[in-house]
Amino acid sequence: MAPGAVHLPDWLGPRRQRELLAACREWARPPAGLRTVRTPGGGTMTARQVCLGLHWYPYAYARTAVDGDGAPVKPMPGWLADLGRRAVTAAYGTPPPPAEACDIALVNFYDGDSRMGMHRDAEERSGAPVVSLSLGDSCLFRFGNTATRGRPYRDVELRSGDLFVFGGPSRLAYHGVPKVLPGTAPPELGLAGRLNITLRVGGLGA
Repeated sequence: MAPGAVHLPDWLGPRRQRELLAACREWARPPAGLRTVRTPGGGTMTARQVCLGLHWYPYAYARTAVDGDGAPVKPMPGWLADLGRRAVTAAYGTPPPPAEACDIALVNFYDGDSRMGMHRDAEERSGAPVVSLSLGDSCLFRFGNTATRGRPYRDVELRSGDLFVFGGPSRLAYHGVPKVLPGTAPPELGLAGRLNITLRVGGLGA
């Protein structure tokens, strides 16, 4: 897609997708469960979100669900961090250094009308790659440049099981989801809508 940005279709097999979906459903339960994200200007994001490791809110991190029920954030599972390590290895051909273990996960749920505007993942201090995993309905994913929300950008369809990794020169590229394609999820998955799991290295200290 771009220097440091790699798309690997069908990286997650059907069994792994079902396991991840089951885990997402558990993470979505209270406390610190799935919530609607409110922006500083008073708007709301159409994709709902649950966080692991650290709680993201516009535009910072906290250890409690500060814009939700105030509960401590659920921990980042070791097996999920390991999945992130394997994803980076698959994308780049070499494993990341031990210091770049994923310690934050943001799980976004999109229904058929949800969108995500062009934005950068810039609240982390680490420059380690971001790992993105897709489950359920396909979406149009727009991957842009590091200078502006506008062109040049490229559009790609992300389907259930796809992996997208962006780091290096593309780590701070603007990206978004202008469209979800309802009814495109694998029937056997049992999911109406799209789940996107992004794994990050915070570099934010203890």
